[in-house]
Amino acid sequence: MAAGAPRIFVSHLAGVAVFDPNGDQVGRVRDLVAMLRVGRRPPRLLGLVVELSTRRRIFLPMTRVIGIESGQVITTGVLNVRRFEQRPTERLVFGELLDRVVRLVETDEEVTVLDVSIQQLPTRRDWEIHRVFVRKGRSGAFRRAKGETLTVEWSAVTGFSLEEHGQGAESLLATFEQLRAADLANVLHHLSPKRRGEVAAALDDDRLADVLEELPEDDQIEILSKLKEERAADVLEAMDPDDAADLLGELPTEDVERLLKLMQPEEAADVRRLMAYEEKTAGGLMTTEPIVLRPDATVADALSRVRNPDLSPALAAQVYVCRPPDETPTGKYLGTVHFQRLLRDPPFTLVGALLDDDLQPLAPDAALPVVAGFFATYDMVAAPVVDESGSLLGAVTVDDVLDHMLPDDWRETEFHLVEEEPHAT
Repeated sequence: MAAGAPRIFVSHLAGVAVFDPNGDQVGRVRDLVAMLRVGRRPPRLLGLVVELSTRRRIFLPMTRVIGIESGQVITTGVLNVRRFEQRPTERLVFGELLDRVVRLVETDEEVTVLDVSIQQLPTRRDWEIHRVFVRKGRSGAFRRAKGETLTVEWSAVTGFSLEEHGQGAESLLATFEQLRAADLANVLHHLSPKRRGEVAAALDDDRLADVLEELPEDDQIEILSKLKEERAADVLEAMDPDDAADLLGELPTEDVERLLKLMQPEEAADVRRLMAYEEKTAGGLMTTEPIVLRPDATVADALSRVRNPDLSPALAAQVYVCRPPDETPTGKYLGTVHFQRLLRDPPFTLVGALLDDDLQPLAPDAALPVVAGFFATYDMVAAPVVDESGSLLGAVTVDDVLDHMLPDDWRETEFHLVEEEPHAT
């Protein structure tokens, strides 16, 4: 749904059909999954519970919802068909929030929740529960209240949100929700192993994947080993392929094979491909998910891809122009178009006319010092990796180069500095 879209009351979503981009129905909405937050902040909507034709109920993250309109939900077409299991920090909107008795903050009157509205945040892909439709008084099994109905902001009622003194992982996660992944990783690093496992288990897959990428290797292995294998595979899928490959490279071979078989085949294929390269080479450092365009794509097409909020700044700094196919490994690599060049040319300009093809791309077996020298010499933040046949295999970003050039304990050192900084005089 586009930013600025109108609010949607969840009662209108009960039982609506869910379609893939080709128009094929994949199931129906049976509930919505939300995460409460500290105080009166609106809950974050995590995703939908979708019932497939087989009657299996699965979880569909909101990041995979393209649109909600005309009584239907459109998805990206990528579904994880593992059975939905509710986690401790999650609340089912239909099952746990509707028909609940809460109180109006201003008057302390009891009201019954009849419906809630959701909306997409204007500058992000996140969704929130925004408003609450309530009836004054209680509803019961043997009587139906006929009190006044009204729609109020989420903050105008109490009885839902977490209290500041709440205990457990739920409160901790709500408190640190706004932290960057690296800062939340700092928090986890200093928890006891038991507590670290509890918090990791309560994080959603995407958030845990982001945090794992920022943790020291020992912490990564410890957390992954405590997850159920199917959950561990889901988290690995959510990680950048190069980070997932690095983590799997530290596990016993039999564990690696089990996890790869549980992953979606296309995700596992990318990780296997990366694991075939030596760790400190361009092939071992690269990600297999750069922005790839055909030469007849326009500047407008390129900018729409660059706007993807899930891309790191380094990956969004340039696009790679190749002959089809559009996913790595591609057809013939033609050149790179830098973000600044995209901003200088009209939207209808073809990217094939804007190529920077002067720089020699990196070979997959290029050693780390060669890769670092390339970045330093040409002031690059990302660089293409191309094989002998001329196909684009992926791209190396400067953060991965730094990660492998710094001392092995640099994350622990950084954590120490962050922790001690407030005490500095």
